[in-house]
Amino acid sequence: MLFALAALVSFLLYLLLTAGSGSIFYWSAEELSLGAVFSLAAGLVSWRVLSKLGAKAPAAFMNPARWVLFIVYIIGPFLFAMTKANLDVAFRVITGKINPGIVKIKPKLKTDLGITMLANSITLTPGTLSVEIGRDRSLYVHCINLKNRKPEMREVCGNFPYWIRRITE
Repeated sequence: MLFALAALVSFLLYLLLTAGSGSIFYWSAEELSLGAVFSLAAGLVSWRVLSKLGAKAPAAFMNPARWVLFIVYIIGPFLFAMTKANLDVAFRVITGKINPGIVKIKPKLKTDLGITMLANSITLTPGTLSVEIGRDRSLYVHCINLKNRKPEMREVCGNFPYWIRRITE
């Protein structure tokens, strides 16, 4: 199942990146066939690597309703937080007003997928960087501007844990 999922996601990404360059809808026949071959190869490589590591696709990730939630999360709260963080970082670059530091947050996420999604969401948001994941599933986050040394989790990552919990658990 992991092989098929990886191949499908690879093919959809390929179609998205090459749209508008052909005559069959938006792609040429050569592009479609080449994309299918490369996507199958990517799925096979991913499956082999992940199966050697003992990874299995979580049941929650296979639910299409959760994919819709993931898309809503990316387009809604994540995009809003990223835009807000970009403006904040631009302000801090111009003014030089920074107060950097590393804080520990405990998001209480139960799955590896959830904690990974949160760490990646934090790292992709300008001004923050996930430094380490603790054994107790806590995250150490470097922030460009700390208002206090023990901030609330909401101050560091907004409502990301709420959305990620809905997607992965």
